[in-house]
Amino acid sequence: MMDESAMNSDVLSGVGIRVFLGKGGVGKTTCAAATALHFAESGKRTLVLSTDPTPSLSHIFDRQRSEPGHEVVKHLFLTELGLEEVRTMWDERFGREVYDVFSAFVDVEYGTFVEFMTSVLPGLNEEFMVDYVRRIALEGRYRRIVWDTAPLGQTLALLGTPSLLARHLRMAPRVYSHLRTSGVRRESMMDVLRRWESLASLCMAFLRQSVRFVMVTIPEALALRQLDDVFRELANYGLKVEHLIVNNVITIADSPFLAQKGAQQQEHLRQLRQRYGQLSITEIPLFPHEIQGLERLRQVAAVLGPGLHDR
Repeated sequence: MMDESAMNSDVLSGVGIRVFLGKGGVGKTTCAAATALHFAESGKRTLVLSTDPTPSLSHIFDRQRSEPGHEVVKHLFLTELGLEEVRTMWDERFGREVYDVFSAFVDVEYGTFVEFMTSVLPGLNEEFMVDYVRRIALEGRYRRIVWDTAPLGQTLALLGTPSLLARHLRMAPRVYSHLRTSGVRRESMMDVLRRWESLASLCMAFLRQSVRFVMVTIPEALALRQLDDVFRELANYGLKVEHLIVNNVITIADSPFLAQKGAQQQEHLRQLRQRYGQLSITEIPLFPHEIQGLERLRQVAAVLGPGLHDR
């Protein structure tokens, strides 16, 4: 009989999951939306999901923000989870047991604790969302999941969580052995911490084995310098970007300003191709209009489609 992990692996192998990474303002959400539209119009039931604290997916699709999972067009379902939605979901899944641990050290009201944990502690929201996306994928309702993440720095913060938990678990018995008796048993705290570590490890395995990473950038000097550090940090955790999207590339230089700007971009593009030539690289032209609504998203999707290497 097939065990649960093998069955989960089979389910995940049938779901194409793409995570879009990038600094704020580079067009990450637009590229995620266009990719999701491409999959949906290819006949694949697709979920496009945003966990940006200030989500804009609905705006890009020219729709009013609605309930999670509403259908934008045939086969395409949209979910936006801002800070309040993530806070509520995190609270329902983990809040009380996390509070039970921390209340042994700190005298704080539960509501204040939840607000702190979900808005101040770096990476917690994103780590929870990895588990959320993993569970959605295991349900098997979608053939494609496209995740528009928070700005890059917040997303990368989640990667250190498993190692932080491991260090804590090594020290925990010495600390907890000196705690005074409280409403929380020391054994229960250790069990909770071990569950956190197990979940964090499960999420990292999911990211390594089942997710394709797409990096979105722009052809500017600062963006180019930042990429090296980001790729290095991802590699430290065994995560690899397979698709690099370079947005806002000037292709028509019909003024002195655009000609000069375009020449600068070409040098940056040359460096990008030299450094990351092993990746699939797609250059999206600078459009003369804002990308909003299905027709304009289709223009971006037409450029992105050949580089998606769908399975």
